[in-house]
Amino acid sequence: MGAVQWQQLFSFSISPLEIVVRGTCMYWFLFLIFRLVMRRNVGSIAIADLLVLVIIADAAQNAMAGGYDSVVDGIVLVSTIVGWNYLLDWLSFVFPGLRRLLEPPPLLLVRDGKVLRHNLRKEFLTEEELHSQLRERGVERLEDVKQAYMENDGMVSVITKNKPKPTAPAEDRRV
Repeated sequence: MGAVQWQQLFSFSISPLEIVVRGTCMYWFLFLIFRLVMRRNVGSIAIADLLVLVIIADAAQNAMAGGYDSVVDGIVLVSTIVGWNYLLDWLSFVFPGLRRLLEPPPLLLVRDGKVLRHNLRKEFLTEEELHSQLRERGVERLEDVKQAYMENDGMVSVITKNKPKPTAPAEDRRV
């Protein structure tokens, strides 16, 4: 193994502006893909959080493994991605109208005990999967459901008809 080239390791090998533009383009592309296509598959982690984890993991791996010629290239890219995520979170908090644009609204799946099959098809959710989600929340019969929604994090929330509130799935309960 040769000697470490310290100057090359800690200097830019690519224009910082190019790194910021590339990071910005990938962030927005993946954000739109996750926002429009993959809502239900995300689970209980927010889409933007998953996006940041995936991109940062890749950006950090490239910087550490030599995909870039320097560490600072990776630092700039990771900073760009975290910056966009922080800015979107802050803007969504400050401007509720923007939050409605960036986060999908809850999707009604069941109304007064009747399954809205059209909305299930939108999310590629089968009736068996819906029934499984209802059972996990302590609902035995579809007739007991006043409303059930797919939330923006992919989880199903249930409002029952004049019954005790269903419990959360075991993994969601706090001890």
